[in-house]
Amino acid sequence: MIEVREVGQRVDGGRRTLRDVSLSIGAGELVAIIGGSGSGKTTLLDAIAGVRPPAEGEVRYDGASGSLGYVPQDDIVHKDLPLRRTLLYAAGLRLPAGTAPADAERAVDGVLDDLALTGRAGQRVGSLSGGERKRASIAVELLTRPRVFFLDEPTSGLDPASAADLMRLLRGLADAGTTVVMTTHHPPDVGVCDRVAVLAPDGRLAFYGSPDEALEEFGAGAVDDIYLRLAGVASPGWEDRFRRSGGTGPAAGSRIGAVRQWTLLTRRNLDLLTRNRLTLAVLAGSPVMVLAMFAVLFRPGAFAPESPSPGATVMILFWIAFGGFFFGLTYGLLQICTELPVLRRERLTGLRIGPYVLAKAAVLLPLLAVVDALMLGVLRGLDRLPAMGWATYGELFVTLLLCSVAALALGLLVSAAVTDPAQATMALPMLCFPQVLFVGAILPVPVMAAPGRWLSYAMSNRWAFEGLGHSLGVERLWGSGRSPLGPPLLASYGGTFSRAVAADWAVLAGFAALFLAGTAAVLARRTRTSPGFPPRPADRTSPNSDAPS
Repeated sequence: MIEVREVGQRVDGGRRTLRDVSLSIGAGELVAIIGGSGSGKTTLLDAIAGVRPPAEGEVRYDGASGSLGYVPQDDIVHKDLPLRRTLLYAAGLRLPAGTAPADAERAVDGVLDDLALTGRAGQRVGSLSGGERKRASIAVELLTRPRVFFLDEPTSGLDPASAADLMRLLRGLADAGTTVVMTTHHPPDVGVCDRVAVLAPDGRLAFYGSPDEALEEFGAGAVDDIYLRLAGVASPGWEDRFRRSGGTGPAAGSRIGAVRQWTLLTRRNLDLLTRNRLTLAVLAGSPVMVLAMFAVLFRPGAFAPESPSPGATVMILFWIAFGGFFFGLTYGLLQICTELPVLRRERLTGLRIGPYVLAKAAVLLPLLAVVDALMLGVLRGLDRLPAMGWATYGELFVTLLLCSVAALALGLLVSAAVTDPAQATMALPMLCFPQVLFVGAILPVPVMAAPGRWLSYAMSNRWAFEGLGHSLGVERLWGSGRSPLGPPLLASYGGTFSRAVAADWAVLAGFAALFLAGTAAVLARRTRTSPGFPPRPADRTSPNSDAPS
């Protein structure tokens, strides 16, 4: 049973969206929350479910422990995978640790059958109809057979027949012992429910009781008429009618460990990547285009000791470093913002942020390694880089890969902070320009103005540029070359290239670790749920709790 006691909620700026809402939901009841737009239906649902802790009051769960399911209004599932594969990944994250693969498959097949989706099991989620996608979103939560199920406008956008089928499913879940709480704008939904909570426009509870009692209270002939009454009805101070019912359910199983989460998420990310042809084309095509431009831009023999070209050398080193930075940044920028709603939903099931972030890096790191190795190999084959031993090119590869990893981590951080792909795309030039101006290639760091010198320390690309120059021995090349630009240019750089390359590696690794930690912190804040979610027996959702989310 769920007891809501004097729950209030506020939005940014302190405006109250819920006021002193109190009600009791019995075990196995199907409850609808209705009201006009802006009355706080979703806010109340989120407070009861533990998605957002209430600013005032408390929510108490009494009775059996067990899993909770939450289905937001949008169909939040990955759309590039076949339906059955999507559910198998969801089962891996949601089912208790130690669940055998055969049992997970049976659970998936069971919910497909329950929701009449067996015939669509091999179909890509994005190609399903609206009603089928809605059922697919519900199927994700039904895998754990939750004891309490929350749904935000589950029939929104469905045709009448699909909406009626879905309500019959929810009615069956409630009859089988699952407590179901939902918001709805669809009047026919209410007649199937045991109780209806009616919110007034000011966020107060105007009524809580059976649908028939609601019609009588508002003097309405149909649920549609209640909405017409709400605009002129102040909250009448309806006394809650509590119905307490017993019943026990299975104890919730333990969550899978961080390592298994990381492994499962890595496999899913790889699956998603390989099935999205447009993404693959961009990831593969951008390095090819950049390499082609490098081949056209740089002349051969710039590193020749007998006739070096210091200006060309600086530009080659810079653009190689910037290429590694650009690949890492662009690969990371769209990784999180496009699936943040999915992450929020999976956080409610116990998903850890650390494995999620590291799984993103794990899939993209091998791809970046291939691209960086290809760039060095092609430039060497075209004589844009000098002939040196494997040890030197090993150093170059490590420097370039660490540059890409630091940029990838920066891209993930920005992707976690923005709200949509358009914002991530707009951030790209703002992130790239400082990495061009303050790296020390266009203007050496020692001759920059003091603010520029300090800012250069924060540019990860600077340390890659300097590390590449040290490994290729530009100091020796410029100091002994015939070009009159050599010694003066070398003097302007001072000790830029004299530092051991291991120091540059340490700085680049530090940037990567810092950006990954920042990504985890941002995601933890943006996907924060109520303390202790999902609740255990007699646990509370309280604004004063110090428990971590």
